[in-house]
Amino acid sequence: MSETTHDAPIDPRLLEILVCPLTKGPLEYDRAANELISRKAGLAYPVRDGIPIMLPEEARKLDA
Repeated sequence: MSETTHDAPIDPRLLEILVCPLTKGPLEYDRAANELISRKAGLAYPVRDGIPIMLPEEARKLDA
């Protein structure tokens, strides 16, 4: 029952409670890029092995 792929999908229940650590705003899951997007902060947080890496220093800046 566990995911064995490196791009394991995010549990929808987890996505409902996760917020951006900088803005406390909502996040969107980009399955193609395997990232959690904070539009308010302009950052994309990576998801590795199904685990969101919610560290601003690990996030990628979104293009304007």
